[in-house]
Amino acid sequence: MAGHTLSLASAAGLSASAGLSVSVDLAVGEFRLVAEFNVEPGEVLAVLGPNGAGKSTLLRALAGIQVVDKGRVTMDGDVLFDSATSTLMPPVQRPVGMMFQDYLLFPHLSVGQNVAFGPRSRGASKKAAGEVAVAWLDRVGLASYVDSKPAELSGGQSQRVALARALANDPRLLLLDEPLSALDASTRPSTRRDLRRHLNDFDGVTVLVTHDPVDVLTLADKVLVLEAGQVTQTGTVGEMAAMPRTPYVADLLGVNLLRGVANDGVVRCGELNVVVATGLVDGDDSGDVLVMIRPQAISLHLTRPDTSARNVWQMTVADVVMVGSNARVTLTGPGELVAEVTTASVAELGLVAGREIWASVKATEVVAYGV
Repeated sequence: MAGHTLSLASAAGLSASAGLSVSVDLAVGEFRLVAEFNVEPGEVLAVLGPNGAGKSTLLRALAGIQVVDKGRVTMDGDVLFDSATSTLMPPVQRPVGMMFQDYLLFPHLSVGQNVAFGPRSRGASKKAAGEVAVAWLDRVGLASYVDSKPAELSGGQSQRVALARALANDPRLLLLDEPLSALDASTRPSTRRDLRRHLNDFDGVTVLVTHDPVDVLTLADKVLVLEAGQVTQTGTVGEMAAMPRTPYVADLLGVNLLRGVANDGVVRCGELNVVVATGLVDGDDSGDVLVMIRPQAISLHLTRPDTSARNVWQMTVADVVMVGSNARVTLTGPGELVAEVTTASVAELGLVAGREIWASVKATEVVAYGV
């Protein structure tokens, strides 16, 4: 199944020893996480998923602070974990830098000492570690804060210090757990740009956990979606936007996703029949399929429209939510859909909860693909 491949690296063009290779199977109480993927050097992999999906658990497993029951993890050919050979590299020896969601800077240490902590813990002299810390603080634009305490920093400055600390060990694998979530909305865009610049200069592998679609669009090369401890979709942002495969991904993208059975150009999605003009993007023209309809492709009418659109349904308005200059209108009836219209259309059509309405979609605007 094209949309469910678990490998993000091209087997033909990538040495087996390069980058990150992950196959993990672990249990935390009743929760089980199973994930398998590869990431090439220089790539940023964004890990998305609802709360409780296992995103932070995956990062902890890669860092070596979460027990893995079965599997194998390698970074540039170095075995970090292999259950078959009982190999387990201790966290302090792993070529890994980790930046936590709330940064976890040591409050009793200076900024310079925070950044020097990693090199010192790996045996570097105080002088050598201090020089590394100053160099990294200079790279993130905070050299003048070397003797300051974390309490004296802004949120954006704390984020940059945490990033410098994570990179001070010269890691090959950088793990970022919600790195921008602690920032307020006014500082997040500029800090995101700074982070993108630093990641562009990092030739190792970055695994980024985030809930923010903007982080994915601006920082990530590839995306992996975790739901209930399982990988449900992988690929580039463009690939996911073209063919979302779960309701979670569809909601993230703001599109309608229906599941149905295709037969001769018509997909039966429960009581909702959807006509498809161009056949399936992949797979056979019959059997279980997914149907994507963008909200902007749905037109609304007070009476049954005299239109060339081959999909026309009588629906009921369930909810109207204003989003900027447009409105997202939730429709119920033979199925549930969300349409996006202008605020002028809301007033013209009198769109309020309970209003009977007709919805139409051109068959050419419907995308259907194999499950």
